[in-house]
Amino acid sequence: MRALKALTVVMGVMILVGVAVLIAVIAGRLTRAGRPGEAAPYMAAPIDLPRGARIEMMAAGADRLVLDLILPEGGRQLLILDLATGRRIGTIDLRNGP
Repeated sequence: MRALKALTVVMGVMILVGVAVLIAVIAGRLTRAGRPGEAAPYMAAPIDLPRGARIEMMAAGADRLVLDLILPEGGRQLLILDLATGRRIGTIDLRNGP
């Protein structure tokens, strides 16, 4: 009977400690998240377009942004960007076939 009482007390203390840790973790996450509904500022490096180029169309995927550029000399180019970092992944020059 004595062991059962000791086990009950130990388990009760463990429940109280667990609840206290859970409250502390939730409070810590709430304070780090900032104000609800406020987006974190997004700062990426500027994207250099060729001089005189204009954006004809944009298409976004899960993690990529593709810009369809019309170049001043009449050509076209696809500029591929990483949405997470804003960094240029590559370019594809488009040419008319024979």
